[in-house]
Amino acid sequence: MFYHNFKYSLKTLLRNKTLIFWTLAFPIIMAILFNLAFSNIENSEKFDAINIAVVKTSLNENFKTALDNLSNNENKIFNTIYTDTEKAKEMLKDEKISGYLENENEEIKITVNKSGINETIIRYVIDEVNSTNKIITDLSKEKIEENIKNGEFNINYENIYQEVIKLVQNNETNIKDITSSKLSYTMIEYYTLIAMTALYGGALSMFITNYKIANINSVGKRTTISPIKKGSMLISSLLASFIIEIICLALLFLFTIFILKIDYGNNLGLIILLGFIGSFAGLTLGVAISTTIKAGENAKIGILIAITMLFCFLSGMMGITMKYTIDKNIPILNIINPANMITDGLYSLYYYDTYNRYFFNLVSLLVFSLIMILISNKELRRQKYDSI
Repeated sequence: MFYHNFKYSLKTLLRNKTLIFWTLAFPIIMAILFNLAFSNIENSEKFDAINIAVVKTSLNENFKTALDNLSNNENKIFNTIYTDTEKAKEMLKDEKISGYLENENEEIKITVNKSGINETIIRYVIDEVNSTNKIITDLSKEKIEENIKNGEFNINYENIYQEVIKLVQNNETNIKDITSSKLSYTMIEYYTLIAMTALYGGALSMFITNYKIANINSVGKRTTISPIKKGSMLISSLLASFIIEIICLALLFLFTIFILKIDYGNNLGLIILLGFIGSFAGLTLGVAISTTIKAGENAKIGILIAITMLFCFLSGMMGITMKYTIDKNIPILNIINPANMITDGLYSLYYYDTYNRYFFNLVSLLVFSLIMILISNKELRRQKYDSI
């Protein structure tokens, strides 16, 4: 009987073109629209190297090496022009450069015309260069004084200087790159799209569950008086819905990865796993709404869509900042929000080098699904009718 109900549910769902559109075609259309809307946002915000001039006659070797490193690599910060003081002043006046640098008392002096983003970046970077140079000078003095205290008066100043420079260069912060490319803040939109697709699967389970309820249609009347157990009927219907939903979700992943060239990072397997668990949570939500709300089929679908879109809105689909606003002010909403569990789990794979938060969201989705199943099973078992 379980297999018969599963096969019947699968055929019924596949024949409903409206459901297939909303669970497959609509998310793909949304992905295309997202791609058109967001593809050029980050390109337009790409950092352009800042034009600066350097008074070459006053520059010592330390500063020149530092500026060369900042001006000659792939991710360079400056376009550096070496010139004299008069030419630098003229270029600054004509706004051909954002500022010019000159060495004054072993520190780089910055001259700008105004206060802006470029000028702030110049100030910050040069402050770091000055700070590094001071560290080199101080360490060199300490080593020379240490040699003198130890009675070593035949000091090789060049060797000490080179040792200090090597020490400073090796004292770097190692950052672990856990993604295949830099994080795009627009990815939250695609994450919420995955969450929406997963929760839209509730329409599948709701549709097939309505076929098991006597006061919805004639098929439900026959199902109600059949000898099949309510739990077995619920699980077989859910399984049929789940198979269709994971096919739709898999096609969405394939489309966004190979057609839209969306980079989900190095943890694609974990992302797909979370998507599938999220789909199951969406299916159980659809069953819970179908069994607990006493209304017609259209009203139930409207309620499901409204709840799904509210969940997605709170998790950042209509505005990236909404997710963080809710996290800061009303965190309980996102804790019980299955769409946020999905997006938060996906985002944690980028932000953290551990999987604690990811698995927390994964387990939260499973707990949410279990609660929905228990509520649905209880409601199905308690349904009784005076006549059918």
